[in-house]
Amino acid sequence: MFWRLLRFFLLQAAGAALGYGLWPLELPWQGAVLGSVLAGTVWALIDLRRGMRLLHWLRQGEVAQLPELPGLWGEAGTRARTLLRERDQQLANSETRLAEFLSAIQTSPNGVVLLDAQGRIEWCNRTAAEHFGFDPQRDLGQHIGNLLRDPDFAAYQAAHDYSHAVVIPGPRSTVSRPVRLSVDLHAHGDGRRLLLSRDVTALEQAETMRRDFVANVSHEIRTPLTVLGGFVETLQTLPLKPQEQQRYLALMAQQAQRMHLLVSDLLTLSRLEGSPPPPLEEWHAVRELLDDCEREARALSELVAVPAHEIEFRCDRATELAGASSELLSAMSNLVSNAVRYTPAGGRIDVLWRTLADGQAEFSVQDTGPGIAPEHLPRLTERFYRVDRSRARETGGTGLGLAIVKHVAQRHGAELKIESTPGRGSRFAIRFPAVRLRPTAT
Repeated sequence: MFWRLLRFFLLQAAGAALGYGLWPLELPWQGAVLGSVLAGTVWALIDLRRGMRLLHWLRQGEVAQLPELPGLWGEAGTRARTLLRERDQQLANSETRLAEFLSAIQTSPNGVVLLDAQGRIEWCNRTAAEHFGFDPQRDLGQHIGNLLRDPDFAAYQAAHDYSHAVVIPGPRSTVSRPVRLSVDLHAHGDGRRLLLSRDVTALEQAETMRRDFVANVSHEIRTPLTVLGGFVETLQTLPLKPQEQQRYLALMAQQAQRMHLLVSDLLTLSRLEGSPPPPLEEWHAVRELLDDCEREARALSELVAVPAHEIEFRCDRATELAGASSELLSAMSNLVSNAVRYTPAGGRIDVLWRTLADGQAEFSVQDTGPGIAPEHLPRLTERFYRVDRSRARETGGTGLGLAIVKHVAQRHGAELKIESTPGRGSRFAIRFPAVRLRPTAT
């Protein structure tokens, strides 16, 4: 600044001296004043031009193209360029952090929707778009109430009480595949809101299954206990003939056996869920497993059906199967015994082991029973789920057989397939992967 003032005064002095020497009148001091004014004017014009160049550069915003300016304007331009570069670096860092933040939100398993003060969508991640069926580009600016028309959500939004979440069905929810969403609204900023969504379908299904499981176990155990208690009281209080006593004791033994089977199946399920996967080094001949199943099936058929069923076991080739033999036999026996119990007397049951073209193998049980309606098929492997409870009581099943089969199949990398037509019978099959199969050694 000192040198800038010094140059200004020197220019003023030079102008005054030049005007004083060249002024033709008797008063040379007038020429000095005029020269000083002209010199100041020239200084101001030059300085204004430099300032305009700097202002033009600032308006253009090209940081790298700073004009060469001497003096104060040059220093101001340099400092401005430094500040602009720092600002651009901060903006770049902020944009990077924002992009990382948005990327993290995009991969979040929870849906996130930003709403303005009027409830219009400003931004949403992919999860929210999947939950609510939004188009992340087309639906920006749309009111959330126009896209999410569930009455429970509308009431929740209108109440302005965001201390709790509301659970609503997803837009793509169907009877066969229900979808349940937990939705939270959080107020932030000047009337803006943050909408969070979470898929709680699996949690609700697990909670429903837990309640049903407890209720079913209680019911299944309470029924035989009630019968046993009644028979015990009868034996204790009434004088009965030996034949009547034997009859009551036989019924008591039947109910005790029913409870024993139920507890046994529950323990089997618990063991399957908590034990490590079956080994790949233990090989078992499929023919031997089928022979054990056949003996059990024919014995059961003689007990529950007169005349007995037509049962045929076939195996297309000698094969060995890797896994736990007790689990495999349990799964196969459950499918065969179910077919025996639910197929009318004199009906036919075909049990087949066959090797498929892709190297896999399939164990299937085909019966000529009453069949199962399509709406029941997705739930057959649920614990204690029964199509006809009265029929289940007659056959003596525990309602856990197919749940055990499903767990055994999953533990062996296999797949349970169920096909049924009402009035024409059912087909249950376990398809084993090729990695657990090998030809029987000669």
